[in-house]
Amino acid sequence: MPSHTLPAGRWAVLLAAVVALLVGLVSPAQALGGAFAPTQSKGNRGSDVAALQYLLNAQGAGLTADGVFGAGTDSAVRSFQTAKSLDADGIVGPNTWKALTPTVREGNQGEAVKALQHLLNAKRGAGLTVDGAFGPGTASAVRTFQGHAGLGADGVVGPDTWTNLLWHYEAIDYAYNAGTLCNQSPDGNASADWGTAAAVAQLEAAARSFSALGRGKVPVGDVGFEHGGTINGHASHQVGLDADLWPVRTDSAQCGGSRITWQSAAYDRGATRELVKALLAAAPGHVKFVYFNDPQLIAEGLTVQYPNHDNHLHIRYCEPVHPNASYQC
Repeated sequence: MPSHTLPAGRWAVLLAAVVALLVGLVSPAQALGGAFAPTQSKGNRGSDVAALQYLLNAQGAGLTADGVFGAGTDSAVRSFQTAKSLDADGIVGPNTWKALTPTVREGNQGEAVKALQHLLNAKRGAGLTVDGAFGPGTASAVRTFQGHAGLGADGVVGPDTWTNLLWHYEAIDYAYNAGTLCNQSPDGNASADWGTAAAVAQLEAAARSFSALGRGKVPVGDVGFEHGGTINGHASHQVGLDADLWPVRTDSAQCGGSRITWQSAAYDRGATRELVKALLAAAPGHVKFVYFNDPQLIAEGLTVQYPNHDNHLHIRYCEPVHPNASYQC
């Protein structure tokens, strides 16, 4: 009579298949819709740039992870690209990110782990010490993010987790930037304070520069939602690279006084001009345009005319490569 007992090896295979099926049933199969590794290049700022610098340091670059993509970072990127037989153009796109991001898990140490910890802090408020040690706290933060992003929460940071973490938007920290920025929400989009890491950092840097002039804070209206997408009252503001700002008042009370237009008696053209210059200087080569209908600033080549932009400036940041042509520099 034939035996119905499976050999131990067959039982192990069957058990593994059942476990895989159950995991597939309880774990989301899809990551955040439209996630991609964001292009970064010279002139960018932000947590993605800092992560890039840590990752380049893992290759021996010796950079300061300051989040500013300057000449040193550009040179390190090109050297890495050459070493990996990639186009040495200094543009960090999907292929360069893929070559830079190793799979890391609990127990690993090093600069790549620092990149991971920095991104989790910046984009999800993980509160980790950026020490390069992948311990239980980092593992827990990774699993939390993976669950948030719709990935299998296994705590292992592979290509999909890196891509979703790099793509994930970052919120403007108004408390941290209390002396330079204030939050406005004219269309009721109270949570529309999210943008790409580069857009947020570049805007914050511009506000710091402008505030040094003593003309008050920079009021920020709608930017975007945490994962992008349709936003009330806007045809744009869906990819994390658009932000609305109020013009500057003569009494510097643009964060407390009534909202004005460029035609208002309280409008300060000189200070608004300096604000636009600060925006451009903080993101060299990464500003597509600034919509604002002041004819003098338009004549000076600082802003561009567009309907319904009398009472706010709309800055669009851009990258040399982006899936949406409207956001390509």
